[in-house]
Amino acid sequence: MKARVTVTLKNGVLDPQGKAIEGALKTLGVEGVASVRQGKVFDIEFDGGDKGKAEAALKSACEKLLANTVIENYRVEIGG
Repeated sequence: MKARVTVTLKNGVLDPQGKAIEGALKTLGVEGVASVRQGKVFDIEFDGGDKGKAEAALKSACEKLLANTVIENYRVEIGG
């Protein structure tokens, strides 16, 4: 079973890397960019097929390791 965890900064948290990417895109001539917010993605594969157990494990992992919940949000998606 495959899962994806997406971690993004909460609204209102300063994102200097996103601003740097925004500036670089404009320098490269990419038109129409209003703003950029960066984040991170974790693709994790589980043995077995217990979706509820995998989701609980991932939420625990996010709270303890993958996300800084003071400044970041996370989203867990579990596929087949």
